[in-house]
Amino acid sequence: MPAPPTAGQFSDIAAQEMGGGPGTDLDLATVLRTGRDPQGPGRYQTLVCPGTLDGFPVLTFTAPWTLAEAELNAPRARYLRNLASGLADAHGWSARRTAAYLSTRPGAAGHWTVDALLAALTGRTGG
Repeated sequence: MPAPPTAGQFSDIAAQEMGGGPGTDLDLATVLRTGRDPQGPGRYQTLVCPGTLDGFPVLTFTAPWTLAEAELNAPRARYLRNLASGLADAHGWSARRTAAYLSTRPGAAGHWTVDALLAALTGRTGG
């Protein structure tokens, strides 16, 4: 099993996504203690720790707004195929079950029908 990223490596990636440059380590104390630390108002400026994996904290970053406040775009077929691959690997779902599930998710609902999504997942459409 590869070693988890260091705090410095995570800080570099987060800093780049937050619009800054690498080189300054983030203070992770708040996110590790509370699970959430807004660093600013922009996209990818809120640090999140949803738990641990193999004894190491799992860290990511996201926007500070809620799903209800977000302006959603319809996902592209290529992105949905990536999600579908993960669902198949993790749960053994068929393409039809995956298409039915993904067509109900925020962003896809109202933009993708089950049949259109099934065609996209099985390679019968572009995107």
